[in-house]
Amino acid sequence: MNFLTRPGATRSLRSALALWTCIAAPAALAFTQAPALEKAQQAKTLAPVDQRLPEKPEVIAPVAKTGTYGGMLRVAMRANNDQNSITRVISGNGLVRWRMDFNGVLPNVAESWTLSPDGSEYTFKLRKGMRWSDGSPFTADDVLFAMNDLMFNKQFFSASPGQYVANDKPASVSKLDDFSVRFKFSGPNLGFLDQLATPLGQHPVMYSKAYCGQFHPKYNPKLDELLAKEKAKDWPTLMRIKCGDIEIPSRWGNPEKPTLDAWVVKEPYSGSATRVVLERNPYFWQVDTAGQQLPYLDRVQFQIISEAETIILAAINGQLDYQHRHIFGIQNRPVLTENAAKGKYKMMALPGTGANSVGLWLNQSTKNDKLRKLMRNKDFRIALSLATDRKEVNDIVYLGQGMPWQIGPLKQSKWYNEKLGSQFLNYELKQANELLDRVGLAKRDADGFRLYPEGGRVSIGAIVSIAQTNQMETLELLRKQWAKAGLELVLQSSERSLFYDRANTNEYDISVDIVPGGMDITMNPRAVVAVHPQESRMSLPWARWFLSNGKQGEEPPASMKKRMQLFEQWQTAASPAEADALFKQILDIAADEFEVIGVIRSPNDTAIRSARLQNVYEQMLISWTYPNPAPALPQQWFFTK
Repeated sequence: MNFLTRPGATRSLRSALALWTCIAAPAALAFTQAPALEKAQQAKTLAPVDQRLPEKPEVIAPVAKTGTYGGMLRVAMRANNDQNSITRVISGNGLVRWRMDFNGVLPNVAESWTLSPDGSEYTFKLRKGMRWSDGSPFTADDVLFAMNDLMFNKQFFSASPGQYVANDKPASVSKLDDFSVRFKFSGPNLGFLDQLATPLGQHPVMYSKAYCGQFHPKYNPKLDELLAKEKAKDWPTLMRIKCGDIEIPSRWGNPEKPTLDAWVVKEPYSGSATRVVLERNPYFWQVDTAGQQLPYLDRVQFQIISEAETIILAAINGQLDYQHRHIFGIQNRPVLTENAAKGKYKMMALPGTGANSVGLWLNQSTKNDKLRKLMRNKDFRIALSLATDRKEVNDIVYLGQGMPWQIGPLKQSKWYNEKLGSQFLNYELKQANELLDRVGLAKRDADGFRLYPEGGRVSIGAIVSIAQTNQMETLELLRKQWAKAGLELVLQSSERSLFYDRANTNEYDISVDIVPGGMDITMNPRAVVAVHPQESRMSLPWARWFLSNGKQGEEPPASMKKRMQLFEQWQTAASPAEADALFKQILDIAADEFEVIGVIRSPNDTAIRSARLQNVYEQMLISWTYPNPAPALPQQWFFTK
């Protein structure tokens, strides 16, 4: 069962019932390499460049112009569990990747693919002669190792990752020859390519069998000795320490681990690290239109900085060459714009794919019994929305450049649902008070706050990450606004890791976070149907019930169960028309239920790039599904002299 799914019929489904092959065929080129590699080649510690490239390297047409070699890209990241800062820049190297404009997928590590007429079998042709960063061959055996020995191994994953599952059954992955692999699903899975283009679809190309096999009992009869030496409790733990996983710090913690990325870890990410450094992969498999092996940049350095304010200061002082993460808030735009000349950078305004930058995920499974009854009352939810002055939030927090919105897809999306996006947006304090009286909260204490019928103040705790400054500022305004309706809002701000811990252990009344799905609702449906085990925070117990087939969690109400049923039917729909009709039903029901409240859709994100940095795609989108800037190919960025 997948919780990371396809964007409806807009991409993969277009060619769902036909043979689908995409081939990026390079022209006859004379290949050249970075000067930094010449010395190693002359010393014969490195083979000539044409022997390190696959027979058909992918040829990348530049965004603006062919680049030149050299230089180091400087980026900042936070200190605690910020490994995705690295992932977003370095790793866009799945079997397929997004087009830069997010409108479809392209071949990537896979040279081409075919899809069976019934939509259930994908055959990928790999690039013959392609190599891992240590020079060992990349073949079908590596993909089978990643999938059959890890993803579908219940010791490594108790349940197979949903992106490789259809009809509750994992794909059957087989080798046709050394450079061809087949993923066969138990039924149509028309969105599989879209899933592979996201960060969570990178597993098939993450694990070198030659290297990572030594940590697997199937391939190392002396594994117990290695476990004792490394002081690891079991082989899955050791595998993750040495070879990583998609979203854990150890992915970037082992310089010995081979990779297919453009840059290779040299100074690893660890608890005591002050920086992470990656250097060019001499076996990288892309070239430019002049035959120059990519990447252009020699290295990428991530400076680890604890405070977001210090990251902004580093940008102003000209110490960063690209930065979006941790400075993207609208409130940072004036000071960054004012200091652009001093810092020798250019401002960027990056459009997002999200529906709302401040989502109020009301927890209908809160541990507060009295409050839980209210959270499950639609009139109470409507009252909270009507007690929210979005114009004030927009004017103060977003400098008047945001847009009041709920959680629905945007008007430019094929999934636009007016009710889901625009209901209950007006500030109607009188009506909010009437609704609160009606749900049984007419009595107030001496401070004017409402009381439960059973006694005790109605106090609502909202968890929020302190890194999200716009959300923090919005909550301060909401605290004052809701007090006018007699409701006490208590802010529980914390570092990102504690924020997630509180969410995962159900220790919250409201979780404040972004709401995805403005342009990619079918890739991120977690706000309209509880199917994501960490992010569907209208009730994580409902999501766990769904994902465990009722064995864990909490049984949801009929409305949510209906959406879950529609979601499962949508995943295995036999045609684009059927799939569209099913998902529109999900949106309609979500609009009727009004479970998650949106405050403001933010303006374009703030980002900066060095004035010398070239080939940067100015319109790259902002989302985790499109993990900017990786799909915009930083391997072709370069500095002018």
